[in-house]
Amino acid sequence: MKKAAELHTPIIFAVILLVSVSCSSQPKNPGDIIHLRSLAEKEMALANREAGRGNYETAYGLLNECKRRAILADDMGLMIRCGLSLGNVLFTVGRTDEAFTEWEEAVTLAQKHGNRELLAVSRIYNARGRLLSGRASAQMVLDEVNSEVGNIKKDNLYIAFSWQVRGLALRDLRSYREAEDAVRRSLEIHEKERYLENASYDWFIIASVRSLAGNTSGALQALEAAIVLDRRIENSWGLAASWRAMGDVHRRAGNNNGAVEAYQRAGAIFAAMGNEYDAEEMDKRIRE
Repeated sequence: MKKAAELHTPIIFAVILLVSVSCSSQPKNPGDIIHLRSLAEKEMALANREAGRGNYETAYGLLNECKRRAILADDMGLMIRCGLSLGNVLFTVGRTDEAFTEWEEAVTLAQKHGNRELLAVSRIYNARGRLLSGRASAQMVLDEVNSEVGNIKKDNLYIAFSWQVRGLALRDLRSYREAEDAVRRSLEIHEKERYLENASYDWFIIASVRSLAGNTSGALQALEAAIVLDRRIENSWGLAASWRAMGDVHRRAGNNNGAVEAYQRAGAIFAAMGNEYDAEEMDKRIRE
């Protein structure tokens, strides 16, 4: 559910952590459980970062291990959060039914656990998936998010996520001004908390809202803002995705020269990343 790139050093570190824990057959004492939770939290944070940078295979492996550790520690809240992120990765790579299985399991666990906040978050994840997959109308999703968001009290990132989903639903309802206002609420949180990859994605959504509203210059400005952030954090996938989107905006506006230049920038980044599929797709768009 994001733009994204790769870092190899943290991945190697994660593999070392896997070996150090999985090789032990000793019973888990309280200190071991705390260690398991700590490792799972680190893996989830790293996996979310990798997913946000387009490295979905690595994110998938880390999240499966995160969920295993959460089960070993019998930490219901951690199981739910790992499952939500795992569902996001599965949804992004097209394994939609498996994604909904993870999200629905998160809802069930939150209900059993009595965690009203995580139950609300899990329902919003489900709602977003139904919106993007066409399984529910934008109005149904908007109503559900509005009914659940008041139960999210502690986690600002989940509050930002709820604003983001509201923005997507409002965009589909063609309430473009309200959609941008909602996503800007998400952007404010991400900028304040210094989650720059998430802030970049907010600008990406704002660009899509402006483009659909016929505001070509505004859409290009939003994508330029996303590119500035992605350059700052060296998010190659995010840069390529934004340049590709910029090409699409130029092409819809009838500016073929601007479209070709943007597609070339995107293609060069995809190629340097070793992403042959998307690099070839940029070549096809250039030839259109």
